Amino acid sequence: MVCRVFLIRHGETLWNSEMRFQGHADVPLSEAGVVQAKALGRRLAGQQIAAVYSSDLGRALETAREIALPRGMEITTVPELREMNFGSWEGLSFKEIKQDYGELLQQWWADPLGITIPGGEGLQDLASRVVSALRGIVARHPGEKVAVVCHGGPVRCLVSSVLGMDLIRYWKIRQDNAALNILDFPEDWDNGVVMRLNDRSHLDGDLEMEYAKSMQNRPRRK
Repeated sequence: MVCRVFLIRHGETLWNSEMRFQGHADVPLSEAGVVQAKALGRRLAGQQIAAVYSSDLGRALETAREIALPRGMEITTVPELREMNFGSWEGLSFKEIKQDYGELLQQWWADPLGITIPGGEGLQDLASRVVSALRGIVARHPGEKVAVVCHGGPVRCLVSSVLGMDLIRYWKIRQDNAALNILDFPEDWDNGVVMRLNDRSHLDGDLEMEYAKSMQNRPRRK
């Protein structure tokens, strides 16, 4: 019996558009993010979803409501689905981090498993908590479809785990705001399949805009 997980990254926030590290900071959706979340809700309107799960941070909950409210469903919050705790980097833009923590930033890009941001958490800690959380959700819903709304880092960790990827390469998985990913689990976690990745076809005309912006602003390793 296949458990299908609609794994979703929250809609855009102002900090996303400014390339600020959010982490555990509770930043709401921007106007654009609300539009994205509503479009995602319409995309999934025809799906028989048994449960809606979300990180407990506002930007994820706001996105999850567009799936849950039309169905009259409650959202189950799962704090373990939060984004990585970026510690002293939260609220800073990439440019500011590069200026104030340049050497550490380069070390972190090169070895995200071996470097922990001051006051934050390690990548392995993030992966362990989000994988454990989704394993539990999958185990509770054999033969059902569920929506899980979280963040870019957790989505990358979860997809990496299903694919059996080396976690150090998780940055190679692109994950845009309001993206839809689909994971199928025919039996258990070890048999999981990535059916769809970073699908934003429900967002009218913004794919090329996002691509251009990402190429312009993308942090690059040296």
